[in-house]
Amino acid sequence: MRILLVEDERKVAAFVKRGVERELDCFVDVVHDGEEGALYARTYEYDTIILDLMLPLKDGLEILSELRAREIHAPVMLLTARDSIESKVQGLEIGADDYLTKPFDLRELVARIRALLRRAREAPSAILTAEDLTLDPAGRTVKRGNREIKLTAREFGLLEYFMRRKNRVMTRAQIMEYVWPGFDGSSNIIDVYINYLRAKIDQGDERKLIQTVWGVGYVLRDREIE
Repeated sequence: MRILLVEDERKVAAFVKRGVERELDCFVDVVHDGEEGALYARTYEYDTIILDLMLPLKDGLEILSELRAREIHAPVMLLTARDSIESKVQGLEIGADDYLTKPFDLRELVARIRALLRRAREAPSAILTAEDLTLDPAGRTVKRGNREIKLTAREFGLLEYFMRRKNRVMTRAQIMEYVWPGFDGSSNIIDVYINYLRAKIDQGDERKLIQTVWGVGYVLRDREIE
């Protein structure tokens, strides 16, 4: 399990990192300003993101708005010294999942993180869409328009990975880490499976959804952001 903590108070960040890693047996990435926090949240996959509101360079609400606009749905907890109802309501309406006011007890923070993770696991699997492509995680079905597409388990896993991150360019390293953990990074298995997917998803359609970003990786594009 991997958690992102964006907190500019270094002593607080170190305290939270030690405690959460010990109690939850996880990895906590720590960054100390908003711009770097936003970059990490866009680039890597996290089970939970803990955001301070008052950050240098970019504040927590701005980061949260950006993540939700990009359809990054990792649970987000706001961690802040602001205790007004207005601040809490604003954060929750933008898309935060929880709110904890400083000073706090580490036991409460850990309990709230566990609750966020539990709700994320128990949430029903929504049907994923990208233009006329649909994927049903629960039913394990894929359609392009009215055409049903048969995929192997590996192909389905790769397509689901892309559709949960549509419009985000994924590097080969990211794809390898989350879809084929343990495989040699020099393997061409990603290119092979991308070609398999393209043959089934894009064949016969003028609009090609799975695109190569030369020198970076691959992306599944949705027309709505063009």
